[in-house]
Amino acid sequence: MTMARFPRTARVRARADFDRIFRDGRRVALPMLALHWHPGATTRLGLAVSRKVDPRAVGRNRIKRILRAQFRELRTRLDAGDYVLVARPAAASATPAALRDAFTALLRRAGALPPPAADGTMPAADSRPAFPPSPVAPRSHGE
Repeated sequence: MTMARFPRTARVRARADFDRIFRDGRRVALPMLALHWHPGATTRLGLAVSRKVDPRAVGRNRIKRILRAQFRELRTRLDAGDYVLVARPAAASATPAALRDAFTALLRRAGALPPPAADGTMPAADSRPAFPPSPVAPRSHGE
């Protein structure tokens, strides 16, 4: 249950921190969201959802609630650093699933989240036997 919490230590709150991340961090963007991130000692999230995105507070809070929930789910798998999400106007009309997918895609593009495991028919490289199979003597054509 502790992984589901979003404590103050996991939030980017100070204006100086936001300014540092925007100034010194890296950025990736999609039409719905932009992600700014900067390496750090802990994993923290900051959200910027302005009135330009949605003039109604209930709409802005909905976006923030969805993004916080996705961050809580992914937090333990992320690289340490400060992540600031900036919502764009397209986020106001987006479904919760679309917002979650956009956030996850940005984290993958940033290299903070490993790619999903491939579903395939080949066994994983580490599932092979540790020793090679015994060699079979070649057969001659005369036998």
